Amino acid sequence: MTGTDPVRVVVVDDHPVVRDGLVAMLGAEPGLEVVGTAQDGVEALAVIGSSAPDVVLMDLRMPGGHGVDAIRALRGGGRTLPRILVLTTYDTDRDIRSALEAGADGYLLKDTRREDVIRAVHDLVAGRAVLAPAALAALTGAAGTRIALSGREAEVLRLVADGCTNRAAASRLGIGEATVKTHLMHVYEKLGVGDRASAVRTAWELGLV
Repeated sequence: MTGTDPVRVVVVDDHPVVRDGLVAMLGAEPGLEVVGTAQDGVEALAVIGSSAPDVVLMDLRMPGGHGVDAIRALRGGGRTLPRILVLTTYDTDRDIRSALEAGADGYLLKDTRREDVIRAVHDLVAGRAVLAPAALAALTGAAGTRIALSGREAEVLRLVADGCTNRAAASRLGIGEATVKTHLMHVYEKLGVGDRASAVRTAWELGLV
């Protein structure tokens, strides 16, 4: 995708009215193009594979294939694209953590305002994580137990937040570049994100850096 290309979006939801509404909303927005739809997670994998979207709007609980399973499949082999935005009615800690741990880049509820959904799509393309207040609260509430960075992980994350490359961070800390990458992978896993930009943003939101 270049700066002039529209953002390619796939919408995954089992409710036709909701799915059609999202397609109409996104399709009316300049700079966005809906390139496919699916009614469950299994169909989503086929549609995504053939349409190569930049962003996927994914519901969670769908007959015929849950969203978390689809997210996990899409993240197989360490893949970070497409960006995945969960858009659902479910706001329990279990749902939120399952989606983020599977590799979702964002989590919003279906009562989110239209303009915030549009902004979220663009934020994801730019590499920024998107979390609804309920999702952020779930992560913050678990910060003392689930999100506990080691001293070295925190040092690496702070250097990345300051703009250091892996090589520069390794030089500053006197460790190997491969070790920096390992620490970052652990950070991604703990924060439930898939890339550097999302890790930094989420860490800032949680007060970890």
